[in-house]
Amino acid sequence: MELLNAATAFAKEKLEAFDAGHDWTHTERVMKLAGRIQEEEGAGDPEVIRLAAIFHDIADTKFHQGAETDGGEMAYTFLMEKGLPLEKAAHIRLIINHLSFKQRLEKSLVDSIEFRIVQDADRLDAMGAIGIARTFHYGGYKNRALYDPEIPPREYKSAEEYKKSDAPTINHFYEKLLLLKDLMNTATGKRMAQERHDYMVAFVERFRKEWEGRM
Repeated sequence: MELLNAATAFAKEKLEAFDAGHDWTHTERVMKLAGRIQEEEGAGDPEVIRLAAIFHDIADTKFHQGAETDGGEMAYTFLMEKGLPLEKAAHIRLIINHLSFKQRLEKSLVDSIEFRIVQDADRLDAMGAIGIARTFHYGGYKNRALYDPEIPPREYKSAEEYKKSDAPTINHFYEKLLLLKDLMNTATGKRMAQERHDYMVAFVERFRKEWEGRM
């Protein structure tokens, strides 16, 4: 419990400057989702899962102008200083460094059950009503257009190309959010993702009808 409290305090401090879609409340939701998936799947090391969830966004490159591996290194250093066994600290570092959506474009080879659970939890929080709210909040934060029918969604060939995108916010649904359902790792994650996916599909359809004056 002492380690978890210290990890929580450390993460909260690092996340203070992040936007409302990537702050501590996002991390808290990911922790809860990961815990639920772990319990229903009946697999994985709860301590590794919880710590990886706590640290997963502490150096998100959208707000932290560093390398993709900075978050994992920060977490690893912290956990080693707190006396966590090397094997667990290294595992958590690996999870954090390969968790993001754009990492799939680099063919991540990480495949532990703990990784799959935390990744599912993070992806679930990018879906459904919360996912919609986070997406438009970030689009506003970056001053992006809501929608532009002249700028169609695209398929990105690399993580670097994906990071540089400044497309209208509605494109993000087609380029990422509506793809997540088929990328879930666990049976529990897949089941939970379906309802959130359906909600987003209905939202995007309604958005376009209203935009075009059909409703």
